[in-house]
Amino acid sequence: MKKYILLVVAAAIIVLAGCNLLTSADSADTEAVDNNQGVKEEGKHSKENNNERQTEEAAAEGQAEEKEEVLPAETESEPKYELTGNWSIKPLDENADKDIVLLTIDDAPDEHALEMAKTLKELDAKAIFFVNGHFLATEEQQQVLKQIHDMGFEIGNHTFNHQALVEASEEVQKEEIVSLNDLIEDITGERPKFFRAPHGQNTDYSRKIAAEQGMLLMNWSYGYDWNEQYRNEDALADIMVNTNLLVSGANLLMHDREWTAAALDDIVEGIRSKGYQIADPALIQVEE
Repeated sequence: MKKYILLVVAAAIIVLAGCNLLTSADSADTEAVDNNQGVKEEGKHSKENNNERQTEEAAAEGQAEEKEEVLPAETESEPKYELTGNWSIKPLDENADKDIVLLTIDDAPDEHALEMAKTLKELDAKAIFFVNGHFLATEEQQQVLKQIHDMGFEIGNHTFNHQALVEASEEVQKEEIVSLNDLIEDITGERPKFFRAPHGQNTDYSRKIAAEQGMLLMNWSYGYDWNEQYRNEDALADIMVNTNLLVSGANLLMHDREWTAAALDDIVEGIRSKGYQIADPALIQVEE
């Protein structure tokens, strides 16, 4: 009988122990599930926060782009001067500076155009460089022209081969003018606004082509650097500054020459010492 009671008690103890183990396991499983759910919830919240942050950043970028889009575009300066019948320039209204002089340089870019452009840039003086196509035969020459243009100088058309237009057929005249415009545009990204015929000799047909190309035909007021007696820097600087032809609106002709490049600093400073300012060709009215 005692044995029987002991066996029953032992069995009961074993059953109770098994129940406790099952309860512990269930608790552990429940805790693990809870932990996993917590991790999932945390991940969910983190993902939601990231999404919110990305949305906010995207919105901020969108606003920044919108602000950039509404910035006003740069506008070209209004013309202040016009070319007269005697090739000088005069103000379009009373507010423009009347004591101005225009600088032009022909036969570029030969050997000294880049040097001349750098001198003018240092002096903060603008000019038109009238170019010939036969000086643009190589990549190096084309890069020189691009440099001059990128320095802020106007590039004008002086025909491709510097051929006398009065002796050329209409077909040749058109080719001399239009083919150079095409080449200049390929190099600089802009077509010329100014045309100067070799020796200043135009024909009715060259005038027509220049107008069709949207260019202002331009000769000059005075120039001396092709004259043998002025082929040294001192003599050239002296005559360019002290001639009676230096008046308000004068349109000065120079060339891509060694002696002109050497005299250029003195010419600009001498003109300014007389009370004149150097005109910006970009402010000259060109009929389109």
